Amino acid sequence: MLFRSHVPVVAAVSLLTLSLVSCSQSNTTATSTFEGAAAEFGATITAVPDDYRARMIGVTWKPGCPVPIDDLRIIEMNHHGFDGLIHDGGRLMVHEEVAEKVVDVFGAMFEAGFPIRRMVLMEEYGGDDDAAMAQDNTSAFDCRPVTGSTDRYSIHSYGKAIDINTRENPYVHGETVLPPEGREFLDRTDVRPGMTTDGDVVWQAFADTGFVWGGDWIELQDYQHFEDEAMTTRPRRGQ
Repeated sequence: MLFRSHVPVVAAVSLLTLSLVSCSQSNTTATSTFEGAAAEFGATITAVPDDYRARMIGVTWKPGCPVPIDDLRIIEMNHHGFDGLIHDGGRLMVHEEVAEKVVDVFGAMFEAGFPIRRMVLMEEYGGDDDAAMAQDNTSAFDCRPVTGSTDRYSIHSYGKAIDINTRENPYVHGETVLPPEGREFLDRTDVRPGMTTDGDVVWQAFADTGFVWGGDWIELQDYQHFEDEAMTTRPRRGQ
C-alpha cells in the first residue's frame, strides 16, 4: 500500500532522509522528505502491487522484456506545476536500483521550483509514447524499442531512463521533432519554464546521481531524456 510519511528535516537537499519499512516485497516502502523554506517535498517508493501488474502485462510489459516486474518500483511524489501550485500524486515507475537516486533528483528539482506539467504512469496511455509526449507527460518505465528502431530495447525498457516535460524538451533528429508541439522550443537559448539546459539544476541533479542527458548526444538531441550512464551507448559531447 502506498503511504506518505513526512519526517521533518531541516537541511539542504543533499541531506536525504530515507527510511525503509520492509514486511514483504509487495509492501516494501521507502519514504523521503526534503524541507524547503515554503513547501516540503515528499516521496514514497513501493513495489508494484499485484492488481497493478495486471494493467501492465501486455501493455507496457510483455514476455521477453529485459526486466521482470519484480525489479520495478513506483515512486509517488509531489511536484511544482506550471500553474504555480504544488501537485500531489505524481507517479514514476523505475528500476529498484535507481529508485533512491531518482528521488534525490526530483527532490532537487522541487527545491529549485522546477515545474512538471504531468507525471502519470505509462499504462494511462496504453504504453503509447507518442500519446504521452503529446500531453507533455514526464515518465520512465515503458518496455518499447528505441525511437526510430524496431529491434533494440530503449533504456526505458529497463526502468533506467526518464523523460522530463516532453513538449518543452523535444526529441530532435534532423527534421524529426517529437512531439511536433515541441517545435516552438527548438531554440534552446530561449529558456522558458520547464526546459532543461546544459548545466542547469535538472542536468546537474541527474549528473550527480550518474545519469547522462540526451541533449548532449552528437547524432541527435533528445532534450527530454536522461538515462543511467552505465547503460548508455551513444557518443556524446564532453566524453
